[in-house]
Amino acid sequence: DYAAAETYLRRRQLLLRDTGETTTLPPGRHEFLFSFQLPPNLVTSFEGKHGSVRYCIKATLHRPWVPARRARKVFTVIEPVDINTPALLAPQAGAREKVARSWYCNRGLVSLSAKIDRKGYTPGEVIPVFAEIDNSSTRPVLPRAAVVQTQTFMARGARKQKRAVVASLAGEPVGPGQRALWQGRALRIPPVGPSILHCRVLHVDYALKVCVDIPGTSKLLLELPLVIGTIPLHPFGSRSSSVGSHASFLLDWRLGALPERPEAPPEYSEVVADAEVAALGQSPFPLPQDPEMSLEGPFFAYIQEFRYRPPPLYSEEDPNPPSGAMRPRCMTC
Repeated sequence: DYAAAETYLRRRQLLLRDTGETTTLPPGRHEFLFSFQLPPNLVTSFEGKHGSVRYCIKATLHRPWVPARRARKVFTVIEPVDINTPALLAPQAGAREKVARSWYCNRGLVSLSAKIDRKGYTPGEVIPVFAEIDNSSTRPVLPRAAVVQTQTFMARGARKQKRAVVASLAGEPVGPGQRALWQGRALRIPPVGPSILHCRVLHVDYALKVCVDIPGTSKLLLELPLVIGTIPLHPFGSRSSSVGSHASFLLDWRLGALPERPEAPPEYSEVVADAEVAALGQSPFPLPQDPEMSLEGPFFAYIQEFRYRPPPLYSEEDPNPPSGAMRPRCMTC
């Protein structure tokens, strides 16, 4: 057996100071207020199979010639884990491949590649899983994905781990010689505790495991690290970085494409009808006849007759090229 402990907080207060004289409290209810300032480096409360992180307040009442009376109250601490950091907003990707074998015979190659848009998530969020499964073997395979929690307990150089699946999904079988593509399969994170990464005696880690079950062969496994935080994704502060990473993420997986050349502007005849051009001389907003009359109405009403003036036609070639007979002029003349 191995055991280890770490104390994060130990504070003590005297609610009724000993003055050297007997203090008598009359019958009834008496309240003594107190407070403690929690340090910022506390680890999240946790209950595991082989270890735990607990915080409590103990009160002791000492009386002469009478055994002391004690009370205990447990409270919960949540460590702030902010996922709005560049390290947790970076996409995670990986690729693996394996040869399917049966009775020492080669049945073909099975390859797997997967990617998620970031590393940090909070409980309740949906992880869009992008994956590509290429089955070049002679047997059908089944892809699956799961979020796995790993509890690691450490004491005196020894360690023990316990794993649990907190969320999972299964895809459709991929036949021999076929290829399957997951374009953002939704995997929702249930209410779970946040990651514990800075404790000396225990860790709580999360990972997205994408695997392919191959008949007659051990499964093909790809693991992407996850961090479950307590501060969700900020809608404004990390918008530019998340949008940029998401755009490059989609382009890498051929889910979006940018045009190689910009489109030409539309022809003027497609925007303005011929009847409107013919009515240029009959503007519905004529100018006032008296030049001394002030323009009391909205000014835009008197410039509407210029809205139909046709712009020059769009052309990639110069419609008036310079003549070869023209003598070039000196710019200093």
